[in-house]
Amino acid sequence: MAILTASQLSQYERDGYLCPLPALDQAEASRFRGLFDRFLDQRAEQLAATAARNKYQFTSQMHYVYKWVWDLITHPRILDPIEDLLGPNILAWDSNWFIKLPGDKTFVSWHQDGTYWNLDRAAVTTAWIALSPVNPENGCMRVIPGTHQQPQMAQRETDSQDNALSRGQEIVDGLDESAAVDLVLNQGEMSLHHLWIVHGSEAIRSNEPRIGIAVRYINTKVKYVGPGKPMVMLVRGRDDYGHFDLQDPPSEDCPAGAEDAHQEIIDRVRNSIMAEK
Repeated sequence: MAILTASQLSQYERDGYLCPLPALDQAEASRFRGLFDRFLDQRAEQLAATAARNKYQFTSQMHYVYKWVWDLITHPRILDPIEDLLGPNILAWDSNWFIKLPGDKTFVSWHQDGTYWNLDRAAVTTAWIALSPVNPENGCMRVIPGTHQQPQMAQRETDSQDNALSRGQEIVDGLDESAAVDLVLNQGEMSLHHLWIVHGSEAIRSNEPRIGIAVRYINTKVKYVGPGKPMVMLVRGRDDYGHFDLQDPPSEDCPAGAEDAHQEIIDRVRNSIMAEK
């Protein structure tokens, strides 16, 4: 059964995003937030010593190792609208927690995800799922509507340690920032955005942390055109193409040896995504 209305589908095609959409009820959002807070508390010292651009990697790809993250990214209220956009056969290509704590200088520069992902088509949608209120004061994501329909924009890599992006990439010029839209979310809501829409976020200005996870879903037809065969997980339907290395879902919320296993996966995924064509 279709979840998104004809109007929502038209908006996504025209503007490149949808926001807000329901994802989790209050009890579910509180449960997942508690599990993530426990993960952070157990690594508070390591997190404090990690530069902003590496925190992005520090909390990435947890769905491969922790069952509760797998349960989150495969929640039916998240996957149902994704299926409306991508079709019934869906892979989880990547996930990253984007956290901003009071006092952080972390920001995300204007960029387009598709520039560096080495994917052969745009059948890719990112779900940004909020486990805290998300607003301009705590650095919500911002998008420039319609930019997914324009030609790819030139980007350059920077060495800014406060930029959460792995390459510090930023669009060089030609942006109309006055057209930017703030993607405001309540806890348990999500936004969806297109592979090529220009987006970013500013540093936090409030005492309320911003906690959310971005999950990149792709149609199984999508092919990786970089070196190697990256890892993915089948989250709905079937994979008749074999373009990726399918991984089995995790079976425990906090398995023994999780930290080492998680780091190995981070390294493998990062090496794949950072590879040149």
